[in-house]
Amino acid sequence: MTSLYSMTGFGKKVLQLPGKKISIEIKSLNSKQADINLRLPSLYRSKEGDIRQMIAQNLVRGKIDCNINVEITGLESAPQINMDLAEGYLNQLKTLSEKTGLEGDFLGSVMRLTDVWQSGQDEISDEEWDQLKSGMQEAIDALMNFRATEGGRLAEDLELRLANIEAAQAKIEPLEEERRQRVKDKLQRSLDQLKAEIDQDRFEQELIYYLEKYDVTEEKVRLSTHIRYFRELMQEGKMVGKKLGFVSQEIGREINTLGSKANHAEMQRLVVEMKDELEKIKEQSLNIL
Repeated sequence: MTSLYSMTGFGKKVLQLPGKKISIEIKSLNSKQADINLRLPSLYRSKEGDIRQMIAQNLVRGKIDCNINVEITGLESAPQINMDLAEGYLNQLKTLSEKTGLEGDFLGSVMRLTDVWQSGQDEISDEEWDQLKSGMQEAIDALMNFRATEGGRLAEDLELRLANIEAAQAKIEPLEEERRQRVKDKLQRSLDQLKAEIDQDRFEQELIYYLEKYDVTEEKVRLSTHIRYFRELMQEGKMVGKKLGFVSQEIGREINTLGSKANHAEMQRLVVEMKDELEKIKEQSLNIL
């Protein structure tokens, strides 16, 4: 069986490069489309479009959060202080202090200014970009493996719900003859109370017409067809979440019609059971890629 894929997943990859450690984390939840949120170091901002495209092509759909963090482990990659700029800020603060009579930690204030620090690199090298792409792909693959595992669990639960609907449908069939007899007896009692002679042939014709209004044969056939197609889509796997949602709506229409035509307490109870199982199917389908 081809795996279903859940939209829930998590993947991580840690890269050890000269002078730095890069941590890549990607997680996804269900969403109608690809909703990608990126958190990148400033050095990688120039590659944001490429990273987004890579995520969208591989993960297709979901609320996706990608966090890339860089930890400096070597002096060669450490940010450098812009000495001229820092000295200029310090001198201005000292002048301001003399004019206002206020004092403070001038050096600490200057060092907290982001533009005082210069990155050890002006732009990402081709070698580092290749390594980052490779790490991204590994994190994405790990997330897809997670999705496949979750998708397998979803498939098991969906199959259980479908089987429960079929079991309830099977219990309806023996009740139909009992319902027909009840309708016939009810009509006969009503006619007997009228104390009038009736044409038996006409009575049978009216009875057939009346029973046809409550006949659920077509609904049962269509329900079985929709369930069979639902299973075929599950076998197909991959990105069938939206299709499964559409088919579950069709299953719901047939179950609702069965309920409206039931006219029988036990059949109504079975229809309620079927609706309950279908709601669980709809909830699970929302999380399938």
